[in-house]
Formats: sequence, C-alpha cells, structure tokens
Amino acid sequence: MTKNALITGITGQDGAYIARLLLDKGYEVFGLHARRASDTLWRLRELDVLDRVELIEGDLTDLSSMIRAMNKSQATEVYNLGAQSFVATSWEQPILTGYVTGLGALNMMEAIRLTNQKARFYQASTSEMFGKIQESMQSEATPFYPRSPYGVAKLYAHWMTVNYRESFDMHCSSGILFNHESPLRGIEFVTRKVTDAVARIKQGKQKELRLGNIDAKRDWGHAADYVEAMWLMLQQDVPDDYVVATGRTTTVRDMCKIAFSHVGLNYEDFVVIDPKFYRPAEVEVLLGNPAKAKAKLGWEAKISLEEMITTMVNADMKRVAREV
Repeated sequence: MTKNALITGITGQDGAYIARLLLDKGYEVFGLHARRASDTLWRLRELDVLDRVELIEGDLTDLSSMIRAMNKSQATEVYNLGAQSFVATSWEQPILTGYVTGLGALNMMEAIRLTNQKARFYQASTSEMFGKIQESMQSEATPFYPRSPYGVAKLYAHWMTVNYRESFDMHCSSGILFNHESPLRGIEFVTRKVTDAVARIKQGKQKELRLGNIDAKRDWGHAADYVEAMWLMLQQDVPDDYVVATGRTTTVRDMCKIAFSHVGLNYEDFVVIDPKFYRPAEVEVLLGNPAKAKAKLGWEAKISLEEMITTMVNADMKRVAREV
C-alpha cells in the first residue's frame, strides 16, 4: 500500500533529499510551496525529483492552507522542514522568524489534529537550541539555552511538538539535528560560502573570503545521511526526540583548511576576518551525542566531514566554471 508524505520546506536542502529518499521507498510525495519563495526549485531539479513530486501552494503562517494541504495530500507522514532557517537573518527579522519557524510548526500540527490525528509528524529541531552549551557534549537530556531568535523560535516549536504528543496522543517526533551540509546548501551558510569561494578563487573570479569567528566549533554531517534519521523516527511505534549528529566537532578554520587544500591552496592566503560577520551572541561550540539515535534507530553518520567538504568544492567548481 502506497504511503503519502507531505513535506514543508521541500525546496530546501533537507526537503529535496528526503523527497528523493521517500520516492525511492515508493511514497507519493507532496511538497508545500510558499508563493513568496523565489526560484528555489533548483535543488529538486538537481536531484532529478521535481517531476516526481506534487507541489501544493501554501504557507506555514496560514492554518487554512495547512488544512487544505493535509486534505489534498492525504498524508500519513508529515515532515516539517519549512522555516526561516538562517541564524544571522533571525536578528534582522525576529518577528518573521517567530511566525514561520515557531508558530508555523504549531499550525502544521494543528492542521494534522483537525484532519487526520493518526498522521505521523516530524519536527526539524536544531542544535541551535542548545546555544550557550550547558554540557560539553549535548544529548536529548542537555538543558537548552538558545542564543538567537532562530534558536528561540525553534525551541518553541520543539516544546509544542512535545506538548501535542502528550496532550493529544499524536505521533510527533523531533530530530535535534546538528549542522548538516551538502552541495545543495544555501550560499548564505558558512560551509557553502567557503566552498563557493574556494571555487571562485581557484578560477580567478574572487580574490578573498571574508568570514567572522573562524574558531567557532561545529558538529558537521551530511544532509543525505540526516534525512534517513528523520524517516526512521516516523517508523517507530513510539514517538520521541533524538539528537542527530556525528559526535565530532571541527572549527570553521579547519573546515576552511580542508576546502582550500583540496584545490591546492592555503586558506591563510585568502581568508580575511571581518567583524561584521560576528554574531551578536555567539555559539562557540556544538558537539552532539547521537548514542540514542544509534541504539534506538540503528542510525549513524556514514559520510565524513572531509568527504562532504571535498564533494561540495567539486560541485561548486563545476557551477562556477559554467558561469558566463
């Protein structure tokens, strides 16, 4: 029997990867597409899935369109990946971030409750909720201390997911995902900003790369690995929350070193520290403990940081070479 899935944020990195995963598993896949979005369909094209998914016009800030999306898709699994997800922008647009990232998740769960309470719901939570870390390695039991409007909005959505699970006996699970990247990452995120700059510098189209705090540490994995964990959560008999991470932390500096050295360059010759890229409140270190995901879901990261970064550089080298 074919399963139907509804994905909010289907045009984003994670949305495209999980769309491909679900299609490969025989699902009928529907994706929410906000009218205000610019042309973000390129990721679905790149994974060759655009013609295999059905897009439904709707917006997370509009409950009525969420209800229509549920009725049209007849979804038994809902993956809520839609959000204003760029941390830096959340300080410039904190109210929008709260509406889309926080209340948007609530709208989606309420639509499920009103249309098909048996549908299973996945909430894309984030390591940014840990923020000013209270433990050196963060697990599901680590206290939260978000340091950005984005982190605060995600924390609201996270606790509402717990609340709907406990209040209405709904199958609502959260994946507390640490940083995950790929060649489909948006150019505004630091990993892709670095790999794109490496390609441009190597091909003589850019002279320097301006960054903020390059000694910040992150736990980076590959998005294609992480969407598998999302799917596994919704296959469990009992809903729960899981940290999804590699268990390894690396500085932005070392990530730059990997990217530049892949094309035979020394990052120190091109990286310029620019104070304007520092966050108003910095998150210095994030390091996830994925033990629960491994024990209960049988999941662990497969793609290494080095492999991921070199793959991203290679993809950007090809993209930059095609530019006129």
